[in-house]
Amino acid sequence: MEALKQTAGIDSQVAVKTNSQTPIKKIRKVWRLYVLIALPVLYLIIFKYVPMYGAQIAFKDFIVTKGVSGSDWVGFKHFIRFFKSYEFSRLMVNTIVLSVYSLVAGFPFPIILALSLNYVKNQLFKKSVQMITYAPHFISVVVMVGIILELLDPRNGIVNTIIKGLGFESVSFMGTPEYFKSIYVWSGIWQSVGFSCIIYLAALASIDPSLHEAAVVDGANKLQRMWHIDLPGIMPIAIIMLIMNTGHMLDVGFEKVLLMQNPLNLRTSEVIDTYVYKVGLASQAMNYSYSSAIGLFKSVINLVLLLLVNKIAQKTKQASLW
Repeated sequence: MEALKQTAGIDSQVAVKTNSQTPIKKIRKVWRLYVLIALPVLYLIIFKYVPMYGAQIAFKDFIVTKGVSGSDWVGFKHFIRFFKSYEFSRLMVNTIVLSVYSLVAGFPFPIILALSLNYVKNQLFKKSVQMITYAPHFISVVVMVGIILELLDPRNGIVNTIIKGLGFESVSFMGTPEYFKSIYVWSGIWQSVGFSCIIYLAALASIDPSLHEAAVVDGANKLQRMWHIDLPGIMPIAIIMLIMNTGHMLDVGFEKVLLMQNPLNLRTSEVIDTYVYKVGLASQAMNYSYSSAIGLFKSVINLVLLLLVNKIAQKTKQASLW
């Protein structure tokens, strides 16, 4: 009993000594971790939180010489102007259709690719497929759009060369408004599908192998194992990815859309992001307040969609962000 009491006394002294350490001493012990996290935190503060101060110009008639605080407050004037403009319906339809098209068409492909690679036994073939599908992700947007324009060129593009070789007339893909959305979406899928499937491959690697062993003993084939073991195993990750993608519903990729635009396809290619750029920066009469109001409206809609989809996931007992 005496020995137990002494041991307990020593443990309590160590606990008291540990708890009595000041926060400064605790930080000094793990200062490397704080240094490691310092850069990401600084990035968030400088580029995400500090600019929020300037978001108030969406509610003001911003004049550069007066500054943010000195400009006159006008409330929802610029929001109402955007809602009443003849561009509003066209911008919203183009942005939502392009976003939904990208989400619906692109969401299943990384999952299908990950499931397929997970059952490949030949390591050389598996690594080759991974390298080929991952590579386009590292091509810059400018280079990617250049490749698209060269492939679809009406005169010398390889696609039109094949079409003319089959006896048909060449097609001006980039000059036809109806083709813009499909070209944008499917080129994006080709560029991102390989890199996106990495998350699902990691989720598949965490599934208990004994489940597959038991399924094989019961006579299940590969498709049955995919459906009853692999898909339920990666479903929480898939739901999280879907929620996060929904939170960017109105962010359709400003750079790529702008580079693919031309006067012929502008009817279907003009989206909120490109319109904000043209109104706020590219116009001769730059209207910072009006463009800020449009951008703030888009951000609020994205936040509402994120909260809504996350709440639906909670109600249906699925994985959620919080």
